[in-house]
Amino acid sequence: MSVHGSSTDATYDQAGFGAPVRRGERPAIVVVDLTTGFTDPAFPTGADLTDVVEATTRLVTAAPDVPVVYTTIAYTPAELDTVAWLYKAPGMRALAVGSEAVEIDSRLPVTDADHLIVKKGASAFFGTGLAALLAALRVDTVIVCGATTSGCVRATAVDAMQSGYPVLVPRECVGDRADGPAEANLFDIQAKYGDVISLDDALAYVGGLT
Repeated sequence: MSVHGSSTDATYDQAGFGAPVRRGERPAIVVVDLTTGFTDPAFPTGADLTDVVEATTRLVTAAPDVPVVYTTIAYTPAELDTVAWLYKAPGMRALAVGSEAVEIDSRLPVTDADHLIVKKGASAFFGTGLAALLAALRVDTVIVCGATTSGCVRATAVDAMQSGYPVLVPRECVGDRADGPAEANLFDIQAKYGDVISLDDALAYVGGLT
């Protein structure tokens, strides 16, 4: 579903948005919040993201030498009354430390070599050690996958760019609860913060690394 038309595209083109990012030789894949609480529609925060999980699995398994960072949102009992976001989005109170909801989806190919970041907000960078980890890994490009496109994926893409990393977002590897917000945010990411690419393009990129 398109959320923009030719006039919008022309306006953004005239403003100089949408140029392609440079692609480095040491990418990392950041898999944002593909946890049971987001990929299982039985949870209040969840939706059926089977296709996203499958596409992300394809990308991760195609790049065995590319570092993978998984993120999860998890709150302690004390944080339920101190995190402002939970007043705006009370359904996320189900994302409790130690619960099934905060576990990485079991269909993903997580290994002992992968990294896990526990976060409290939308961006995988805010209040976490992700920036330091990427620096330690000498990463020069960030591939963002996960959920939700309009929330944590967008926030992570923006902060990755603001942290100095070119950003790639494979369209098939991100998902949301509704198409409208997802498409609007993919348009905005493509215009201002990174390149929204196909899974095939992402696979070719990681497959061509030396």
